[in-house]
Amino acid sequence: MTQDAVASPPALSPTSSRRWWTLVTVGIAQLMVVLDATVVNIALPSAQADLGFSDGDRQWVITAYSLAFGSLLLFGGRLSDLIGRKRAFIIGLIGFAAASALGGAAPDFGTLVAARALQGVFGALLAPTALAVLTTTFTIPRERARAFGVFGAIAGAGGALGLLLGGVLTEQLNWRWNLYINVFIAIVAIVGAMLFVTKIERTGARPRLDVPGTILVSGALFSLVYGFANAETEGWESPWTWGLLAAAGVLLTGFVWWQSRASHPLLPLAIVKDRNRAAAYSSILIAGAGMFGIFLFVTYFLQSSLGFSPIQTGLSFLPMIVTLVLAAQLSTNVLLPRFGPKLMVPFGMAIGVMGMLLLTRLTLDSTYAANVLPALILLGLAMGSIMPPSMQTATLGVDRHFAGVASAMVNTSQQVGGSIGTALLNTIAATATVDFIAAHAGDTADLAARGAVAGYAIAYAWGAGFFALGGVISAIVFRRKGNAGRSADATPHDDLVAEPVVVS
Repeated sequence: MTQDAVASPPALSPTSSRRWWTLVTVGIAQLMVVLDATVVNIALPSAQADLGFSDGDRQWVITAYSLAFGSLLLFGGRLSDLIGRKRAFIIGLIGFAAASALGGAAPDFGTLVAARALQGVFGALLAPTALAVLTTTFTIPRERARAFGVFGAIAGAGGALGLLLGGVLTEQLNWRWNLYINVFIAIVAIVGAMLFVTKIERTGARPRLDVPGTILVSGALFSLVYGFANAETEGWESPWTWGLLAAAGVLLTGFVWWQSRASHPLLPLAIVKDRNRAAAYSSILIAGAGMFGIFLFVTYFLQSSLGFSPIQTGLSFLPMIVTLVLAAQLSTNVLLPRFGPKLMVPFGMAIGVMGMLLLTRLTLDSTYAANVLPALILLGLAMGSIMPPSMQTATLGVDRHFAGVASAMVNTSQQVGGSIGTALLNTIAATATVDFIAAHAGDTADLAARGAVAGYAIAYAWGAGFFALGGVISAIVFRRKGNAGRSADATPHDDLVAEPVVVS
C-alpha cells in the first residue's frame, strides 16, 4: 500500500483552510506540552527559594510530571480512540490548564508536585490526541508532508523554546508564570479546537478498553521511567533502581503476551511489528536520548562556563531552532517523497554524530560563535531530518480507529528516550568529572570547572554514539522507498491498514 492509497477522497475531507487552522490548533497544544518539559527547569531555583524545599526534593518537580506523562501515554492515546478525538483533545486542554493554574498558585511544595503530576496525566491524553487529530485530518500525501513538517519541527524545537521562554518569564516576572502561561496557551487552543477540529463519525461497534493491558503497560512504563529517574539521583548501584527496571521488563513482557491474546488489545501488535513503524519508533527514542545531551549539558556550559544569563542561554538556542524548522520543511516536502525514510533518517543521524563530536571539543576558552554555534546548527539540521519523517512514517497506514494509540507510541518513544538519556548521560558526565578531578588533584586552578567540561565532553561523545546507533538501525530496518508503504507481515491483523478516513 502506498501513501496515495490511504488518502481520503477530497470531497470527504474538511475544507483546505479548515485543515490548516486545525494544524495551527494542534501545533499550539503540542507546543504547550513540549515546552513544559523544559520551561519549568529554569524556574526551579526561584521556586525552591520561594517555597523552601530541599535540593533532594527538587527533582520531584520534574519527576512527578515525567512519571505521570510517560506511564499513561498509551492509555491516553487509546482513550482518545474510544471517546472521540475532539472530546479528548478539549478535555486534555482544560485539564492541563487547570493543573498549570494550580501549580502557579501553589502555596507549598506538595501542591506544586501534585499539580505537576496532574499536568502529566492530562498531557498524556493531550499529546497523542493532538498527533492523532493531525493523522486523521491530513490524508492527502502532499498536505500530510507539510503538516508533519510543522508538527515535527515543534516536537524537536519545543525543548529549546522552553529554555528561552523559561528564562524570559523567570527574569522578567517570576517562576509562577512558567506555569500560568499554559492557561493562556490552552484557552487559545480550546477556542481553535471548538471551531476547527472536526468530529469523526464512529462506524461499527463501539470498542472496549483493554483493562489488563492498560494496567500492565502503565505499570511497565511507570517502572521504566522511575527506574531511570532513580538512577539519575541514587546511582546505578541502588537496588531500587535495578528492581524498578526489572519490574518494567517483567510487566512489559506480560503486556506483549497479553496483547497477542486479547480480543480488544490496547496496542495491536501489528502496529509495532511493521518494519517501518518499528524503525520510526526506535529512531525517535534514540534521537530523544541523544538530544537530551544538547539541552542539558549545553545549558550547563553556557551558564556555568561562559556566564550566560537564562535569557542569553535561551537565545543561544534560536539558531538551532531556525535550522530545525527549515530542515523539517525541506525533509518532509522535498527529500522524504524522493528518497524515503531509509535514506533521510540515517542522514539526519549522521549529521547528529557530527554535531555531537563538535561539542566534545569545547573548553573553558571556547566561545559561543566559534565553537557552540556550528554544533547547534548541525544538530538542528539533524533533528529536522529525523523527527518529522519518523513521525510521519510512524502513523502512516494505521486504521483511524487505532490512530490515537499509534500516535501515543510516538510520544512514548520520545519520553522513554529522554528518560534513558537523562539517567545515562548524567551518570556518565558525573563519573567522568569525578575521575578528571581525581586525576588532576595537584592542579587546583579552575579544577572544578575543567572537570565539569571534561564530563560534558564524555556525555557528548556518548550522545554521538546514540546517533550512530540510530543511524545503523534505521538504515537496516526501514524498507526501501519502493516498499515503504507495504504492510508488514501478512498477518490476521492486516485489517489495521488504513481505510479512507471519513470526516464529518
